[in-house]
Amino acid sequence: MKLWAIVENGQPLQCLERPDPQPKGSEVVVAVTHCGVCHSDLHFWKGEYDLGGGNILRLADRGVQLPRAPGHEVLGTVVAFGPEAEGVAVGDRRVVFPWLGCGTCEVCVSGNENLCLKPCAVGVVRDGGFGSHVVVPHPKYLVDFGHVDPAVAATLACSGITTYSAIKKLQPLDPKLPILLVGAGGVGFAAIRMLQAMGHTNIIVVDLSLEKRAAAIAAGASHAIDGNGDNVVQAVQAAAGGPLMAAMDFVNIPSTAKMALECLGKNGKLVLIGVGGGELPLSLAGMIFRPRQIIGSATGSLQDLIDVIALAKSGKLQPVPVTCVPKDQAFDAMMRLKAGTVTGRIVLEG
Repeated sequence: MKLWAIVENGQPLQCLERPDPQPKGSEVVVAVTHCGVCHSDLHFWKGEYDLGGGNILRLADRGVQLPRAPGHEVLGTVVAFGPEAEGVAVGDRRVVFPWLGCGTCEVCVSGNENLCLKPCAVGVVRDGGFGSHVVVPHPKYLVDFGHVDPAVAATLACSGITTYSAIKKLQPLDPKLPILLVGAGGVGFAAIRMLQAMGHTNIIVVDLSLEKRAAAIAAGASHAIDGNGDNVVQAVQAAAGGPLMAAMDFVNIPSTAKMALECLGKNGKLVLIGVGGGELPLSLAGMIFRPRQIIGSATGSLQDLIDVIALAKSGKLQPVPVTCVPKDQAFDAMMRLKAGTVTGRIVLEG
């Protein structure tokens, strides 16, 4: 098997050769045909996360050892499985649920492995879809995507369930009420599609990029506001007809989180999704006089992936724009994402 792997943080990926994996127990080996490229892969490549206040979370703190192939939006074909794997056959084409935990703790048993304190995610702790093969510990983590375009279906394992899980945290919310999306990149664009699939019709987008704002309007957003402009809060509230009850920040740096929070009225909810980093000073008394909720959201559960793929199969979830490139161009794809020149998603093929 081949791995387009991070060998040293901040340096170009290297193509490594390893023996093909031999599954044991309930394991399943999937030959990767499609893998989305996500901003999380860039943070993984960089090797650290800014926690604010001078605190840094490094990959080693997440149980990661290099070299490691990134890539957690994985779709492929089953090529082998262990003697204890049931309900799976060679040739099955499946989306891989990547957000694995220890599998035995109370959180995992409850179906929320993405929140496990001992994560073992594909493309983070395990080698991911930037390799030619991935090893999945059990067939239950493989989801049939039906006739959905496989390049689009791959992205549902992260951008799809991340937006779905975040939107659920805003409920109950009248779908006619305005909702603010900060950032219209890959995941932000996916949120437009997910909101529409869930019946929301009043979507306000803030982004720095003219191209991404135009793409958001073309996709059906009600308003697209320049994040570089003066009085962004005033512009958002004018578009909404007043303070909002719901906002999602796909950038999540101090300036965007502060702006989104200030757009909210009493009892409004802000869901933080991006990992841009930093910290948010809060007026503690201000949170009493104008009570609002700030909610962190980390990917989604296996059931979320099942639900999102069902939405896609039904035709309610319209696809995001996808650009497919060969897997040996993985590093170039990451650099395009880093430069902010990608509208929608890049998906590696082969």
